[in-house]
Amino acid sequence: MLLRVEGEGVESTRLDFETHVTSAIGSPDVLRRAQATILQVNITKRCNLACHHCHVESGPKRSEAMGEKTADRVLEWLEKNPCLDTLDLTGGAPEISDQFRRLVVGARKLGRRVIDRCNLTILFEPGQEDTAEFLAENGVDVVASLPCYTAENVEAQRGRGVFDKSIEGLRWLGRLGYGDPAGDLLLDLVYNPGGAFLPPAQAELEATYRDELAEHFGIRFNHLLTITNMPIKRFAHDLEREGRHSEYMSLLVNHFNPQTVEGLMCRNTISVGYDGALYDCDFNQQLELGMNGPARTIFDIDDVGALTDQPIATANHCFGCTAGAGSSCGGALG
Repeated sequence: MLLRVEGEGVESTRLDFETHVTSAIGSPDVLRRAQATILQVNITKRCNLACHHCHVESGPKRSEAMGEKTADRVLEWLEKNPCLDTLDLTGGAPEISDQFRRLVVGARKLGRRVIDRCNLTILFEPGQEDTAEFLAENGVDVVASLPCYTAENVEAQRGRGVFDKSIEGLRWLGRLGYGDPAGDLLLDLVYNPGGAFLPPAQAELEATYRDELAEHFGIRFNHLLTITNMPIKRFAHDLEREGRHSEYMSLLVNHFNPQTVEGLMCRNTISVGYDGALYDCDFNQQLELGMNGPARTIFDIDDVGALTDQPIATANHCFGCTAGAGSSCGGALG
């Protein structure tokens, strides 16, 4: 896929992501996988919400979910590959999955850090009444979606009533010890823009979030992670309906930052689909853009070292991770 790059101070040209990186850095070698340290697993596409920006297109009607055999293989991988020090569970709402608690308990027994990417409102769904306590008891780090500190902006993206439930969810987690700077239960919040623009500076926005949430709601947290909206799936559909897709792609390309490439999450993260298929990142997974080389699943490889130095599969949505300060599941890159 090619696109036209236009903008103030930028020469009009046509190039793709890999060509752009090679031109800016002088070598394509940086677009190869380093040793994997994070195993990010999308265990279900089902969710109690259907957010406008969702790159997974999750929702209550989705049924895709990981089975017991694949979950067992995830734990087997962790046991065989000590370099994988983090299990990052995502969805959909990962807590909905029948395999969620097995994966958490199994990974913690193996001494791994576990991250739950939680939309907060899931804590109030039937059957989830003890989920917050389960997370705290097992020492799970929570990365919680909160795209703004005001109700108007949150509900524009995520739906009516979501803000109040999110705030109550954060308070619930806080009562369990999450967000206490002197404690061990990490609570990070995620901001993503409410439209076709880049996130503001992460450190400055974090300070504003911290002041606003403490003053109005008595909430504290550890870090704020800013994540750029990816031009894929539901957000891409919105851009196309508004006739702004080319404009947004030009924004991403014209703000390409070569300093972000070294830290791209696809270099040290392996993304696993609910069916065990392997990808370089969760965005590629949703586009079904598999790893380069023969099709692979988690059942085909025992040693993840075999993936080291493999070329990373890229497309033009990758400009979303390299624009401005950069973007990853861990927030800004620089």
